[in-house]
Parts: sequence; C-alpha cells; structure tokens
Amino acid sequence: MLAVTALVLMVVAVFFPFLELSAGGMVQRSSLLDAVLAFSSGMMLPLTFATAALIIVLPVIRLGTIVYALAPMALGWHPARYAVPAFRVAQALRPWAMAEIFIVGVSVALVKVAGLAQLSFGPAFWTFLGLVLVTILSDNFMCRLTVWKTLDQRRRV
Repeated sequence: MLAVTALVLMVVAVFFPFLELSAGGMVQRSSLLDAVLAFSSGMMLPLTFATAALIIVLPVIRLGTIVYALAPMALGWHPARYAVPAFRVAQALRPWAMAEIFIVGVSVALVKVAGLAQLSFGPAFWTFLGLVLVTILSDNFMCRLTVWKTLDQRRRV
C-alpha cells in the first residue's frame, strides 16, 4: 500500500507547482518537470536525462515493480508471473532512485536563495516531501528476506 501511495504522490509531485519565486515584482512558478527540463538545451542535455532518470523515472519503475511483485500476494493470490525478476529489479534500483537526495538538494538551495527572493512552496513540494517519507517508510517496513521467502513458497504452490 505504501508503494501505491508513493506512486500517486509521484504523479502529483511531477505536474503540480513545486515552488514559486517572487523577486522585483516578477513571479516564477516551476514544477518538478520544469526543473528537469531546465537543462534541456545544448551541452546540458545529458544532465536532463540523468536528472529525469534519478528523480522521476527510476523511482516510478521501482515503485511499480514493487506493486507488481507484492500486490497479488497481499490480496492472497499467487505471485504474478514475473514477480521474482520484478522484485529483483526493484532491489537493484533502490540505491539509484534518488528522490530523497533531490529534496535535500532543494532544501540547501532554498536556504541560499531565501535572502534574495520571496519563496513559497507549492503543493508539489509538500507532496514530494510526503513521497520521500512514504518511500522511507516503505523501505524500512518491508522485510526483503520475508518477501523473497514468500515469493519462493507461493510460486511453488
């Protein structure tokens, strides 16, 4: 359930306003998608792909594979056909899904910018913060050894 919650929060965090910056009478709103696309010109294009992968794509793939592997068993059914490889992918992506690192980076940047402009957090900021907390809870409450044993037992039955 935590993985499903995190997937819903990710969708909201990507498309809704993340920050609003006001300085000198000008207001600039940006979403998480705008932050990823900020580097999309010229020599910075590879940075766009890396940022999108580490902040959006890999966490979504990881959460999706966790849901795919665990949801049928949570409902009392047999595991999905490719549940073992899907859970293996989820575990392999764990160190690379860096949503938590992004929120720390944003926090550091906000401290530096706070004296120069008026900042206000959009709904996506709070949603992304909730996403990070839900992901941490999911990682801490999910016993990987138990999941592997359950996958192995229910696959044989």
